[in-house]
Amino acid sequence: MKQLKCAVIGLGMGRHHVKAFHDHPNSTVVALVDLDEKRLQDIGDQHEIPNRYQSVDELFAGEQLDIVSIATPNSLHKPIALQAFEHGAHVFCEKPVALNAQEAEEMIAAAKKADRRLMINFSYRFNPTSWALKQQVESGAIGDVYAGRSRWLRRDGMPGFGGWFGKKSLAGGGPLIDLGVHRLDLALWLMEYPKPNYVLATSSNVLGKQKADAAQKEFDVEDFASAQITFENGASLQIEASWMGHIKEETMETTLLGNKGGLSQNNIDGTYDFRSFLYTDSHGSKLDIEIKGGTQGPLSGMHHFVDCIIEDRPHTATAAEGLLVMKLLDAIYLSAASGEPVKLN
Repeated sequence: MKQLKCAVIGLGMGRHHVKAFHDHPNSTVVALVDLDEKRLQDIGDQHEIPNRYQSVDELFAGEQLDIVSIATPNSLHKPIALQAFEHGAHVFCEKPVALNAQEAEEMIAAAKKADRRLMINFSYRFNPTSWALKQQVESGAIGDVYAGRSRWLRRDGMPGFGGWFGKKSLAGGGPLIDLGVHRLDLALWLMEYPKPNYVLATSSNVLGKQKADAAQKEFDVEDFASAQITFENGASLQIEASWMGHIKEETMETTLLGNKGGLSQNNIDGTYDFRSFLYTDSHGSKLDIEIKGGTQGPLSGMHHFVDCIIEDRPHTATAAEGLLVMKLLDAIYLSAASGEPVKLN
């Protein structure tokens, strides 16, 4: 089979992209890009990747690529993706797809024009228990979903405090666009992406501002956000995200209620391991069934992307889904700022 040539841009979160693409038998990472010389050298040496650049322009001038993997600050997703499409590469992009829906639409148009793929790294879909829950939903186990809640709350967990995550111009927002985007996508994916109707939201930056003021750091995003989303089919979804708060431990949870059953996925004791359950009734008895993740799902979004390109079949975590998530994030921020419900077109 063809060996796809990949480049990874941004080696913070991107170091996980490097390993996944490099481990796939039908792809190899031939080039890395990062401004940090030490990180570039360390990760390049670790995976024996020969070509290392500190400039995206130098990358595209020196390489012929099949896949460009983008793991940079959110403000750089669009310009790098547009360059990648111009050079004939498919794009695997960290979440969120861009700073806002308008940028996402420009990326989608460029991908279509170039006849290239754009996939978003909604990585929590690829947890084995998430994949198993999706199969249960598709089998009709919980019926029609009418309500849900999905959240990711941290006690004290802002990534790189004082860096780009706390700057709206670079990140687009705070924990909602950083953490909440994952739990939002997971819930929507399990709900089969219903069409949203209204959003009503609130946000705050009480703790973040205190911490930033004390450290004399820039911080102009929220540290907590909460929203209620209603859908045209009558369903509703609560979403919450925070980087800091007075809670016992880091909490990730997604719960859906259907007319035949319910499901839940929770992290275990503040870790990144999960347990998933299906709740239903049978012959007058209540059944609580733990859903174990099997081996039927992809190892990662990166593996899935390579497989779909090689096999010429559709991929999940599509650009269209990334755009809908972005529209919801835009609406949540707008509602939180105005204090009013926001209608989605």
